[in-house]
Amino acid sequence: MGPSVTQLLVILVIVIVVFGTKRLRNIGADLGGAIKSFRTSMKEGEGSDDKPAEDKGEAIEGEVTSKKADKD
Repeated sequence: MGPSVTQLLVILVIVIVVFGTKRLRNIGADLGGAIKSFRTSMKEGEGSDDKPAEDKGEAIEGEVTSKKADKD
């Protein structure tokens, strides 16, 4: 079984005494911002492949794609 409600309340009181409410609020806000940032970056990365542009056959800016173009 898991911890009882009484045990959870005692742990909560100890955490509040040790850290204080202001610090806990800051930790919660920082943790929430980190999770939001992580989710945003995961959504942006879903549509793109992890292959470099050269493997996809796309030209990279400033790259010469054909040696024949230099001779002409």
